[in-house]
Amino acid sequence: MKILVVDDEQPIVEAVAYNLRKEGFIALTAEDASTCMDMVKTQKPDLIVLDVMLPSASGFDICRAIRRTSNVPIIMLTARAGETDRVVGLEIGADDYITKPFSMRELMARIHAVLRRTAGSNTTVTEIVRAGSIEIDSKRHVAKVRDVEVDLAPREYDLLLYLIAHPQQVFSRQQLLDSVWGEDGFVDERTVDVHIRRLRKCVEEDPGNPRLLLTVRGAGYKFKVE
Repeated sequence: MKILVVDDEQPIVEAVAYNLRKEGFIALTAEDASTCMDMVKTQKPDLIVLDVMLPSASGFDICRAIRRTSNVPIIMLTARAGETDRVVGLEIGADDYITKPFSMRELMARIHAVLRRTAGSNTTVTEIVRAGSIEIDSKRHVAKVRDVEVDLAPREYDLLLYLIAHPQQVFSRQQLLDSVWGEDGFVDERTVDVHIRRLRKCVEEDPGNPRLLLTVRGAGYKFKVE
C-alpha cells in the first residue's frame, strides 16, 4: 500500500518515510500543496499523512480539496495541540489527528488503525502503477514493459517502483541507498549504478541511450515521464 507524507520539514519526512518502508509500505513524499494534489491524482495513495502548516497552503484547505474527489484516509499532523484544530480537522474530513512531536511507533499504529477502519471504503485504491510503457502490479510484485513481463530481482523491483513513484525528481546515489536499501547490509554507491544498468536492460528499448532512467550529471538519477 502507498502512503503519501506531506510535510515541508525534511527531517520529519525522511524519518516517517523510512519507518513506513520498514512497515512494508511504499512511501511517497510531497512538500507543498501542488505536489500533493498532483500525487493524489497520479499515484492514488491508500492513505495521506498531511501536515497542517505548509508554506503554500493550509493542510485544512488541502484536506477540503481532496475530499471533493476522494475519500482516501487522511491523518493530520500539527504542532498545535489545541482542541479547535483537532475539531476542525475532523469536521472537514480527516480520519485522525496527531500532534508534534510524536513517536514513530504511535504514528505507525495510527496508520494501521485507520487503514483497518477504512478498509474497502477508499475508492481511490489501486494495485496497478503505470508509467508510460511500464506497468507494475504491486499486489503480485510483477513488472511489465510494453505488455511483456520482465524478470526483476527484488531490489531492482523496489528501485524501479521508487523512481516511478517520484517522477522527474533527481536522487543522489546515497539518497537511493537510504530510501531503497535502508539498513540492509553493507553496500556502497556503486551498487546503485549496477542496479540502474540492469534495470535499463529490462525497461529501455535502447539501454545504451536511455529515455526513462536518466543519469543527471553530478547529481544522480531520475525517472523521466514519457
